[in-house]
Amino acid sequence: MTGPAADPDIVPDTKDWTWTLERPCPDCGFEAGAVIAPQVSEEVLGLTAPWSRVLERADATQRPAPGTWSALEYACHVRDVCRVFEGRARLMLEEDEPEFEDWDQDATAVAERYHDQVPAVVGEELRSAALAASAAFADVSADQWARGGTRSNGSQFTVLTLGQYFLHDLAHHLVDVDATRDVHS
Repeated sequence: MTGPAADPDIVPDTKDWTWTLERPCPDCGFEAGAVIAPQVSEEVLGLTAPWSRVLERADATQRPAPGTWSALEYACHVRDVCRVFEGRARLMLEEDEPEFEDWDQDATAVAERYHDQVPAVVGEELRSAALAASAAFADVSADQWARGGTRSNGSQFTVLTLGQYFLHDLAHHLVDVDATRDVHS
């Protein structure tokens, strides 16, 4: 492995989550395959909006259990996921069948020192990254949703399935930090 070593307290997520394109996620309930093309852009904004409240929590920087990211670390990850998927969507629109560079989320968390970042700053950065990702999907014309691209592990996507996969990631991390508790407080 190149780059910084993974955080020894966090178990790396090595699962292939592409199955969420075919059936609802039992953990978060999100049904990625049911999202239609015109919804992707708006859903990005809806699924990132709760993070401002999550980052205002007094315990946002505290890990809830050994081996589990804090809300701040999850927010940094979601910010970076927005940046990665914006880039991938734009690449798919500019190039024919691009192969995406590998992105090691765990190495990124260590290299970028997620645990040391400032919640308010991360909140603004996440909002900006979500707006840019939303705009990338809003710019897709009807005939471009079927354009393809391949992840470094061989998983193939269309612009639509990339957007659906991205949305599941956003929805799932809201459950990881129990974002619904902020709605009721």
